[in-house]
Amino acid sequence: MTATLNLMWEESYGAVTIDDICQRAGVKKGSFYYFFDSKADLAVAALNRLWEESWKPHLDAVFSPSVEPMDRITGYLESVYERQAEFKEKFGKVLGCPVCSVGSEISTQDEKVGAKVREICAQKRRYFETAIRDAVAQGAIEACDPAEKTASLIALIEGIICQGRIMNDPEIIKHLPVMVLDLLRVKAQASSASSVLVLNSVL
Repeated sequence: MTATLNLMWEESYGAVTIDDICQRAGVKKGSFYYFFDSKADLAVAALNRLWEESWKPHLDAVFSPSVEPMDRITGYLESVYERQAEFKEKFGKVLGCPVCSVGSEISTQDEKVGAKVREICAQKRRYFETAIRDAVAQGAIEACDPAEKTASLIALIEGIICQGRIMNDPEIIKHLPVMVLDLLRVKAQASSASSVLVLNSVL
C-alpha cells in the first residue's frame, strides 16, 4: 500500500502499473492478486491507510478542541510550504496533495477510488468547519456561514497547492497563510500565533 500511494503521488494513477507496484514493494505479482482483485482496490486500501495512520492522527492533534480556533487553522497551514519545498528538493518536483492528485485524475473514471477520495475530503473538511464555527463564536473572525466559508477555504488551499504542483514551484504556496487569513477576515484580536505565522510567511 505504501508503494502504491508513493507511486501514484510521484507519478500518476494511470501511469502506474501493477508491475511497477510489485517492483517498488519488492513482492511477486502473485502476491498482489492474493490480496487485491485490482489496482483500484489497492488504491482504495492505500488511501484509507493514509487517512487512518497519517492524516487523521495529524488533524486530531492540530485541530484539537483545546487549541484556539485560529491556531488550529494556522497550525495546519504552517507546514504546507515546508513539506512541498522538501518534496521539490527530494524528488525534483512539487508533489501537491496525494488525495487531490489521485481524485482529480481518476474520481470520474473509477467509482471505488472516487468514493474514497470524496469520503476523505469530507472528513477533512469537518475539521476546518468546526474551527471556523468556533472562531465565529469566539469573535475572532467576522460572522459567516461556516459551511460556505469552509468550502471557499478548502478551494483556496487546494487550488494554491495544485498551482504549486503545476508550476513546479513551492514558492507559490509560501503566502498561503496570508491569503487564508484574509479570506477569513480575521479580526484584530485574533490569536497572536496567527500574527506570528503571517509575519514569518512573508519574510
